[in-house]
Amino acid sequence: MPYRVLNLAEAAEFLHMAEVEVEELARRGEIPCERHGPRLIFRHQELDEWASKRLLDLAEKPLRDFHRETTAHYHDLSADAEIIAKLIRPEWIEPALQSRTKASVIRDMVTLADRTGYVFYLSELHESLVEREKLCSTALTGGLALLHPRNHEPYMFEDSFVVLGKTVSQVPFGSPDGSTSDIFFLICCQDDRIHLHVLARLCMMCHQTSLLFEMRGLDDPKEIYRLLAESERQVIKQV
Repeated sequence: MPYRVLNLAEAAEFLHMAEVEVEELARRGEIPCERHGPRLIFRHQELDEWASKRLLDLAEKPLRDFHRETTAHYHDLSADAEIIAKLIRPEWIEPALQSRTKASVIRDMVTLADRTGYVFYLSELHESLVEREKLCSTALTGGLALLHPRNHEPYMFEDSFVVLGKTVSQVPFGSPDGSTSDIFFLICCQDDRIHLHVLARLCMMCHQTSLLFEMRGLDDPKEIYRLLAESERQVIKQV
């Protein structure tokens, strides 16, 4: 999958954008692509990395629009559209991580991912997370980081999942505003399109509800899970 190439129509469908918009981004050199005569070619891995970074940088309205598009395309709008609550379990939430550095956060989140029983290759997951952070930090403002592997390979996981860790102390993780982080989600999806939808959903939950504020006052994984589920329901109502 990392070496697959897409044409313009396939890239536009993957990004949930109009072909003319993708062409304009290519003309301005703002999206990774190659020209083969009159044709535009997009390498799948490069496009996925670009899309993930773009999502983390989106302002509120564009993020809401993207979330609406992916929700409508991949899920209905009933209660079954609750994807985060299905991808995480209370036992995959660690409210007292002892990590104090970026490297130890990555290591401890991989250990937490191992609790799921879904990871086939722990060392490859760790390596992919390190590679992703070298490209650009997944830390956001508000003390949040949304870790995810550089590649989304079906063979790496038995199923898609999300784990959550909350550190007991603030950790410098590369936030764009220079602030520290203490809440870390690790998103592991077999399919890159579901990955982008989950990324958008979590961004909405963390930035458009009181999730982060309330989560910092909880230390019971079951209570944190209930808070996540309620936050997701609030976001779904906004779609």
